[in-house]
Amino acid sequence: MARNTNPSELRAAILDEARECLIAEGYLSLSMRKIARAVGCTATSIYLYFQDKDDLLHALINEGMERLHNQLLGSLDGVQDPVQRCHKLCRSYLEFALENRQYYEVMFLLHPAHMKRYPKELYRRARRNLDLFADALAAVKGRPGSEEKEDLRSAHVIWAQIHGAVSLHHSQRLDVNIDVLGFMDAVVDNAVGHLLCKQDEAS
Repeated sequence: MARNTNPSELRAAILDEARECLIAEGYLSLSMRKIARAVGCTATSIYLYFQDKDDLLHALINEGMERLHNQLLGSLDGVQDPVQRCHKLCRSYLEFALENRQYYEVMFLLHPAHMKRYPKELYRRARRNLDLFADALAAVKGRPGSEEKEDLRSAHVIWAQIHGAVSLHHSQRLDVNIDVLGFMDAVVDNAVGHLLCKQDEAS
């Protein structure tokens, strides 16, 4: 496969196999040799793209963050009302989490004990997703941008509530009698509504 495959296609195949291995078997079972056998190349070939398995994992996280960012941005097309932008972002995040479970678990639910620290430049790129929420919340308050720590904190509060709901769903901890989509809508309404109520009380 490595001889006849375009380098970008081989890299994508390596990432796909690594993602599936992580979800099925966990971080400790991830090995370059195992991935190489699965995609039909040598372990040496993988090291042309990734320094080690932590570098590979960081690439998977970054890939997911980029996909999430594009989906969040797309949800805002043509939406001018600040409150609606908050709701759109929340629902878009939920859609991504429910429709891209493998990506989501790699991005937010894996807890490797000895993984190298996530690179600063990749963290800054990932932070853009929260910045979108913070900017939307700042707009609700009539500010042009999220320059206040309060906006970023509020974005984290919303994210924490939505992430908690997604985690319960992915780990099958929700009662089977609960309608998942209705539950997720209620989480969004509660998260955004609570913060907006606090803003009204303060103004």
